[in-house]
This record gives sequence, C-alpha cells and structure tokens, in this order.
Amino acid sequence: METTRSARLAAASVHIYTSLGVVLGLLMVHFSYDGDVRTVLWLFLAAMVIDGSDGFLARHFEVKRVLPGFDGALLDNIVDYLTYAFAPMVLLWSCGYLPDGVLGGVTASLPLLASCFQFCRSDAKTDDHFFLGFPSYWNIVAFYVVVFGWGQTTTAVLLLVFTVLVFVPVKYVYPSRTATLWTLNMTLAVLWLVAFAALTAQVPEPHTWLAILSLAYPVYYTALSLWLTFRTVPDRSAPDRGVPA
Repeated sequence: METTRSARLAAASVHIYTSLGVVLGLLMVHFSYDGDVRTVLWLFLAAMVIDGSDGFLARHFEVKRVLPGFDGALLDNIVDYLTYAFAPMVLLWSCGYLPDGVLGGVTASLPLLASCFQFCRSDAKTDDHFFLGFPSYWNIVAFYVVVFGWGQTTTAVLLLVFTVLVFVPVKYVYPSRTATLWTLNMTLAVLWLVAFAALTAQVPEPHTWLAILSLAYPVYYTALSLWLTFRTVPDRSAPDRGVPA
C-alpha cells in the first residue's frame, strides 16, 4: 500500500512526540541537582502522559507500516529507561533520599542495572500484552518516597526489593494494552494521574490522606497482575500457538 506524504508526516510527528521524553529526562536530571523536587515530579507526570498516549497515536497512524525504517519500539525503550529509571535514581541520590557516597551510588545503581536487563530482554513485553517482571516504575517509587518523606534506610530497602522483583516472572498489567478489564484499568490509571498531579502541587507538604488514598491504584494494579498471572493453569492438551498463558 502506497503511503502519502501526509501519512509519513503524521507518523514522523508521533516519533517526535515520543522523543520529547528525552528532553524531559534531561530536565529531570538538571532540576534534581538543582534541588527542585516538585518540578521533577511535574516532569515525571509529563513523561507518563507522553508514554501513555504515544502508543495510541502510533497504532492510529500505523507508524510501523508508514515508516518501516525507523524503530519506534527502540526509541520508546530509550526514552522510558531515561525517564522511568535513570532520572528517578538521580533524584533520589542527589536530593538526599539515599545515603551519601559509595553506598548511595551502589544502591542507586542496582535498579539501573536490573532495568538494563529488563529493557533488553526479548520477552519483557509478552505477546498477550503484559510486562514480565516489575516494569521499572522507578519514577512511581521515587514519587512515593518524596510524598511520604521516607528516610534513607526505607528508600534503600524499597529499591532493593523492587530490584529483585524485576527478575520474578510475574506478568504485570500493561494498562493501555492488557485486554482484561481494560476500561476499568484505564479509568483508574487516569484518576491516579490526577491524584499524582494534586499531590505534586502540594509538595513539600502533601496531604497524607490523599497520598494514602492514591495507593489504592498501585495495590489494585499489583493484585490484578498477580491474579492474572496465576489464575490460569495451562491446558496441556491444547495445541501450542506460541502465545503465553
């Protein structure tokens, strides 16, 4: 099928939109070292909005077909690693949420190394649209560290726990693509983003009750992911169609 100039322009615009995340990541690092935590959280939110919407746009404008020579999935991984993993660790280490010196550097490095593995594994996103292993939501971990004001020890323990979970083969919901309860998942995700914005606007003194209430979505997300991972026993009599259970 021949593609028109307007179709190629639309597809290229989607890739440019995704690429804006790199600029957001640069700003995250800059404002982290400037000690402007609230601005970094706003940038986290902007990056999540882009990440949550560029996939819809890519599928709508058929970017794989229109621009087959450009790897949008690789671009997405580069941007996500920077904004979901690297920048959050910079925020936590540079703003005193992790120990100073070598210990803090090692603690911040472990999630980054684990995320390197996850972003490069071929089955990180399953054929039935799940993330395999904790999906490197380090920006969300960092957000709650800031909102609840957790100390260095608590933060370090959390990072170590989630680092291990990267390697545990639980299938985590991909909110915009997992078919099961899609409408509910997306509705709750949007409401959580609204709560994220409200709490960010309240930093450095966010309302504790709102922070606790906002945890309902991560709890639901985790519970649903565990349920969907373990609910089905593979049917050994069924033919293998190459699709994960």
